[in-house]
Amino acid sequence: MSTPKPVALTCGEPAGVGPELTVKAWRALGQDVPFFMIGERGHLPADAPVSLIDDPSQAYAAAAHGVPLLHHDFSAPVRPGQPRAENAQDVINVIKRAHDLVMKGAASAICTNPINKKVLQDGAGFSHPGHTEYLAALAGVDHVVMMLACDTLRVVPTTIHISLSDVPGALTPDLLESTIRITHRAMQTSFGVPNPTIAIAGLNPHAGEGGAMGTDEIDMITPLLERLRGEGMTLLGPMSADTMFHARARAGYDAAIAMYHDQALIPIKTLAFDEGVNVTLGLPFVRTSPDHGTAFDIAGQGIANPGSLIAALKMAQRLAG
Repeated sequence: MSTPKPVALTCGEPAGVGPELTVKAWRALGQDVPFFMIGERGHLPADAPVSLIDDPSQAYAAAAHGVPLLHHDFSAPVRPGQPRAENAQDVINVIKRAHDLVMKGAASAICTNPINKKVLQDGAGFSHPGHTEYLAALAGVDHVVMMLACDTLRVVPTTIHISLSDVPGALTPDLLESTIRITHRAMQTSFGVPNPTIAIAGLNPHAGEGGAMGTDEIDMITPLLERLRGEGMTLLGPMSADTMFHARARAGYDAAIAMYHDQALIPIKTLAFDEGVNVTLGLPFVRTSPDHGTAFDIAGQGIANPGSLIAALKMAQRLAG
């Protein structure tokens, strides 16, 4: 039996909760979901068992003894809850290193611990809105899709990290069509649903209510859905966002597409605050991430919930397989 390829786990912002959650995830998963963290020994709690590795191929065996760690130098020491601008470029370099490893086949997938975008912007002039956009740039992909997933819901925001006032202008037919096509393809190829049913939210309250609360649905969303249905896609909507996420409604579709960030993330975080997973669709490799931030306020206290990271590592392994 061949040794399974491990998941590359980035350290994320080392002053956040990512490192301590990494240890909890290793204790829960062991060799069942082999992974290795890229970072420094000092990022992990002092009492954590650590197995230093020189190559990802050693991660499976190392996981029997401690957290497999692929060393990566950082510029400054780390204290929980106290991010340092000197380490910003090192955080970015770790993401790039994980990308390079998965692209050459040394890792099966990437799972990313959370970063703090302002720290990266202030310390290294990071020009990307987040992980998703940076990994897309590294992979040379024009458009990727952010899916939030748990056992009871898979939801995609069409527009992501922009001001709410900018959403109507950014929500073009081309963007929505690309988002639907990428989601449809991923449901078939990654999630194993041959003929997925995808629910599409409207932009306006009550999906515009026949034009009384906005005409975006009439002018753009409905004609696009009708054209794609003509190609054989099973698409529901545009649906009123306030009634499409209750249990009975969710039973009628395999994935949902929302028009903007909060329209998608409020239901997923309500349903699975500690187990939601961020999956990037449209990359030439699998990338997942826990659906939470750096949580500087509780970093180093040992109280952070590892559920989302554990779910993200499991999903990375499953999708890569």
